[in-house]
Amino acid sequence: MELSSLSAISAIDGRYRKQVQHLDEYFSEYALMKYRVHVEIEYLIMLSEKKFFKLSAKSITELNQLKDDFGIADAQEIKKIETTTNHDVKAVEYFIKQKLENSGNSEIKEWVHFGLTSQDINNTAIPLLWKHALEFDYLPSLLNLNKELRILADRWKTVPMLAHTHGQPASPTMLGKEFMVFVERIVNQVEQMINIPISAKFGGATGNFNAHMIAFPKTDWIKFANEFVEQKLGLQRQQFTTQIEHYDNLASAFDCMKRINNILIDLCRDLWTYISMDYFKQKTKKGEVGSSAMPHKVNPIDFENAEGNFGMANTLFEHLSSKLPISRLQRDLTDSTVLRNIGLPFAHTIIGFKSLEKGLNKLVLNDEQLYDDLNANWAVVAEAIQTVLRRENYPNPYEALKDLTRGKKTIDQTTIHSFIGTLNISAALKKELKAITPHNYTGVHPKY
Repeated sequence: MELSSLSAISAIDGRYRKQVQHLDEYFSEYALMKYRVHVEIEYLIMLSEKKFFKLSAKSITELNQLKDDFGIADAQEIKKIETTTNHDVKAVEYFIKQKLENSGNSEIKEWVHFGLTSQDINNTAIPLLWKHALEFDYLPSLLNLNKELRILADRWKTVPMLAHTHGQPASPTMLGKEFMVFVERIVNQVEQMINIPISAKFGGATGNFNAHMIAFPKTDWIKFANEFVEQKLGLQRQQFTTQIEHYDNLASAFDCMKRINNILIDLCRDLWTYISMDYFKQKTKKGEVGSSAMPHKVNPIDFENAEGNFGMANTLFEHLSSKLPISRLQRDLTDSTVLRNIGLPFAHTIIGFKSLEKGLNKLVLNDEQLYDDLNANWAVVAEAIQTVLRRENYPNPYEALKDLTRGKKTIDQTTIHSFIGTLNISAALKKELKAITPHNYTGVHPKY
């Protein structure tokens, strides 16, 4: 069959293609070729700037144009060369050399890929595309999602809600504050994420500039490489490497993204549960159905879809972060095939963001159910009463409230107020205790 959204094996390139097709600018084979060409040309131009040879202003303009305007036709040309070389990076080298010959620069073509090994290109191209994917897509998407959570936190900051610990009614809280829990958790992880260096390897066949030094022993190649990687590419160069980069920082990024996904899975499950408790209704759309058999159903499918995609992403992130930092001796090839899949967990994560945001936009607060649930659980003010009685040095207050409330079928306002009436305390203190309700016993939290 022709490849289409219906015939694709992966759901990323099939059912979900429309949601993540923009990621092909970073994670497709075309994208990897484009970034490889970018690195090769930047390196070639820097060699010229450092007086190893002379590129004319016209040639530099043409090379920059090739780099900036790289398109599908160029990628197809490289792929054709690869059918002969059976080596993807060498095909890029030959592609650039051919362009130089076509523009009358045959005399400088051997400076392309000078002294380098394939991983000097891969371990700069992949970190660079990863950096751009984070900066232009992942972080903006995550911050936008967190902004939506903050808006809901503001909207519902004055709404009291029965809390549940161990699945049981617990001291009431504020609905908006519960959303702020997730806002804060995400902010903390984003701060960690942006402080993880995006590092690269650039140092020849086994990291020692062997070929470079034998050709130009008086050149400070370490200084050259640091300047190239850090100033030309905007990455952080690893100083001691084998043939490949360590991948420790990339693994840290995967682990951080996994933690963020876990936070969002936690949120999805909470919202799913609140919907099942009828704290939220969901907006419906004309023509949609929730079940093929039960017409009344409005299922929380967006939160379920998000949870599933975050889980898929985390499984892949887990493998990537545990496998990539391990390589036999100075290098084996296992990192190569694994690295080609870093776009999969990234895409599943973006799909999760979109599904979660869609679900958030469907939420409709059911004030009546929240009020009724609080009103049906007067037992939760037992904590408040026994704490005030402790303040007053009343004998065994915890035990007295435990006997009154623990495991009892019905504890309502009448039960609590009758109990307060039997206490040997002042009328003023009884009034203070009776003023406590499940609706106002919500504590305090920082302003936001």
